[in-house]
Amino acid sequence: MHIEFLVEDQSGKRALEILVPKLIKDEITHRIHSYKGIGHIPKDLYPKSDASKRILLDRLPQLLKGYGSVQAGWYIVVVCDLDDRDKHQFLSEFNRILDACNPKPETCLCLAIEEIEAWYLGDLAAVRKAYPFAKNTVLNDYENDSICGTWELLADAVYKGGCKSLLKKGWQAVGVQKSIWAETISQHMNVDCNLSPSFQFFNSIMRSIAALTV
Repeated sequence: MHIEFLVEDQSGKRALEILVPKLIKDEITHRIHSYKGIGHIPKDLYPKSDASKRILLDRLPQLLKGYGSVQAGWYIVVVCDLDDRDKHQFLSEFNRILDACNPKPETCLCLAIEEIEAWYLGDLAAVRKAYPFAKNTVLNDYENDSICGTWELLADAVYKGGCKSLLKKGWQAVGVQKSIWAETISQHMNVDCNLSPSFQFFNSIMRSIAALTV
């Protein structure tokens, strides 16, 4: 059995590199492919950007069609942020991609709601272990999987000067910091005690796939 993970950026890849081995058995092989942004699913299911730009949703119709021809025992797990998208509409667009595949690959979409930082905030003990001086006034007001500007809230809790200070350094600095959070927080996370509903769904998918090897 083999799992291919498709994630939107490097920070998501780093988080999965740490979290996935906590969730699946050693006999299940896997690869994690990161992209350079999430983009949008093209309405006609044909990419609007050059393949070298590696935008996840733009390439997804072609990627899943390609995976449709792979051997049995492969599973494709797409992990991306919901951001400000409508969840039901997004799932409908994703299913439209699968319906256009013949044959269809075994595929699941796992959305981090609102962003993957919600998964870290689902385990406040892990956040506090990684950042002992995190601001409890910020962390304690967080509602799991709420649409609130999740990475900004995490920055306000653990980054010196908060979100405003980080943004002054530019989006590249934000991306670097997101990868640092992925590294420092994920290693402390207890995958069975996470309060994020979207992480719980991801966990359940991993457990379901792992159970197929029994």
